[in-house]
Amino acid sequence: MSGYKADFIEFMARSGVITFGDFVTKSGRNTPFFINTGRYRTGSQLARLGRFYADAILDRIGTGFDVLFGPAYKGIPLVVTTAMALAEHHGKDVTFCFNRKEAKDHGEGGALIGEALRDGQRVVIVEDVTTAGTSIHETVPLLRAAANVELAGLVVSVDRMERGRGELNALAELEAAYGMPAVAIVTIDEVVEHLRNRPVDGRILVTDALHERVLAYRRAYGGRPR
Repeated sequence: MSGYKADFIEFMARSGVITFGDFVTKSGRNTPFFINTGRYRTGSQLARLGRFYADAILDRIGTGFDVLFGPAYKGIPLVVTTAMALAEHHGKDVTFCFNRKEAKDHGEGGALIGEALRDGQRVVIVEDVTTAGTSIHETVPLLRAAANVELAGLVVSVDRMERGRGELNALAELEAAYGMPAVAIVTIDEVVEHLRNRPVDGRILVTDALHERVLAYRRAYGGRPR
C-alpha cells in the first residue's frame, strides 16, 4: 500500500480514533471496530490529518476541482485543514465552504458559510466516515440548491466497506448514484491487515482472533464493489 496509507493507519491508532473491541453501531449492528474522528483534538493532529486528506485527494481524485465542501459538523474542521494542507504542501489554493445545520435568517443569511458556490464549480466533498451514505445523500441536494455545481468527488478517512441502501458498498453506491469518484484514505481491510500482529507503541491492536472477527463482520454486512 502507499506509504501515506500505512502512516495514516498508525496515526489513527495512536490518536485513539480507530479502536477494537465490542461496539454497537447506530444501525444496531454489533461491530468489532469503531472509528471516532472526534478524538482528533490537538492542533498538530488536525494539521497532520489535513495532509493525509490532501494526499488522498491528489492521489485518487486529482487536481480537477475548485472548491472543498465539509458537511456539518465533523466535516467543518476537516475541510479547513484539508484546504490549508493543499495550499501549504501542494501549492493548490482552493476555496472551501461548509453548511449550518439550520439556515440563518438574519445577517448574511443562508445555509452555507465560506465560498458562495457558483454554476460550473467543481466540488469535492470532505467527510469523516461513510457507513450507509446518509449524510452524502443529504449533502448533494444542499449543494445543488446553492448552484449548478459539478460533483468532482468525495473523500472520507476510512471506508468501512459496508452495504449502503442496496447490495453495493456504500462508497460504490454513492459513486454510481452521483457520477463522481468516491474514495477513502484507507479501507477497513487495509487497516486490519496492516495492524494484524503489528505493535504500535508496544501494543498489538489486531490479534489473529480480532482479525477473524472483522472478517466475520465483513461477511455479514460487507457490500459489493462497483
